[in-house]
Amino acid sequence: MTAYTATVTVRLKAGVLDPEAETTRGALERLGFELESLRSADEFEIDLDAESSSDAEERVGEMAERLLANPTIHDYTVAVEER
Repeated sequence: MTAYTATVTVRLKAGVLDPEAETTRGALERLGFELESLRSADEFEIDLDAESSSDAEERVGEMAERLLANPTIHDYTVAVEER
């Protein structure tokens, strides 16, 4: 077994209302920053042991599908690095 750290980034799908991002965007624009768009995201770091990086990615993908993200309204990405 090898130790891995997986990072799962969860974002709302395009077209889904993102009030947190809209509030932050408005505040940044009031501070003088020009933005084309802004989206909020949640990031999870998971330490796990697995046989391979693809095994770790598969297991973490299942975690994302079952709990970390709602596939109806979220997109997510998984990145795996050996520790």
